Amino acid sequence: MIITVTPNPSIDRTQTLDAPLSVGGVNRVISGADQAGGKGVNVATVLHCAGQEVLSVVPAPDDGPFAALVADSQVPTHFIPGSAPARVNLTLVDADGVTTKVNEPGTGGSGAALTTTLGHLYADADRLVLAGSLPPGYPTDWYATVTAEAHRNGLTVAVDTSGTPLTDLVAATATTPAATPDLIKPNTYELAEILGLSPADADAMEDAAARGELATVADAASRLVDRGFAEVLVSLGAAGALLATGDGAWFCPSPRVDAVSTVGAGDSTLAGYVLGSVRGLDPADRLALAVAHGATAVTLPGTTLPRPENLPADLPVARQIR
Repeated sequence: MIITVTPNPSIDRTQTLDAPLSVGGVNRVISGADQAGGKGVNVATVLHCAGQEVLSVVPAPDDGPFAALVADSQVPTHFIPGSAPARVNLTLVDADGVTTKVNEPGTGGSGAALTTTLGHLYADADRLVLAGSLPPGYPTDWYATVTAEAHRNGLTVAVDTSGTPLTDLVAATATTPAATPDLIKPNTYELAEILGLSPADADAMEDAAARGELATVADAASRLVDRGFAEVLVSLGAAGALLATGDGAWFCPSPRVDAVSTVGAGDSTLAGYVLGSVRGLDPADRLALAVAHGATAVTLPGTTLPRPENLPADLPVARQIR
């Protein structure tokens, strides 16, 4: 079984506007919807729809609006009673398809209850996906602590986060090898940040990848492999994604699609990759399945996530580049 963890769950509220967004003006909504969200929740939803045994763990009460939305999705979920209500993240999609996000920070906490709960669940799982931001009050090395404990219990661990939680996680691996996730999924800006590179370096990597020049980003990802990360999955936006492991590096271009909403694309990419790993696919096919999920996600409205029937009949083709 796969456990996904969302330390900072949310109600994802999507509002579609009848015109381009008017900053400082009046904007009229023509449709709207609420969905249980957060990166780990999204990953669990995609995996569940694909028929994978998964348990989504969220520090949220087992009643109220968030729990009701989870019930609608039918994704197996473990709530933590006594938790604060989930935050609300607002997505505005205007008539030109431009997406604007307004995210609440979440309600504080120490993370202790979530950590304790996970300790009771590890015996029934073999994989752990930790994803999303940390709410105020959590120690910024929380991901490192949980990763190390999961490894001691025999689980493989994937982490998708950003900012200080990501940099503190990477810093912790220098002194605590058990805190090193088996899979990490940065974009080029996060990859640059944890390697001490500049935003300009990240821009250069992404621009080069768009031109099909992949050496720079492959070199950067391989530096993390050399530091103990078994798999580094780098999201390259519309260009596709790159995978680096101890056996080499692969690139998969994204198919050309008509983008409707980018919300959930990164989470879908991670879910597709995890699904490929569970199925025992080789690196190229795992990467191709990841890119297919991410590319499909952007064709769906609002926070809608891809189901198997949404995927293209022919997956994109990944190739080994070193």
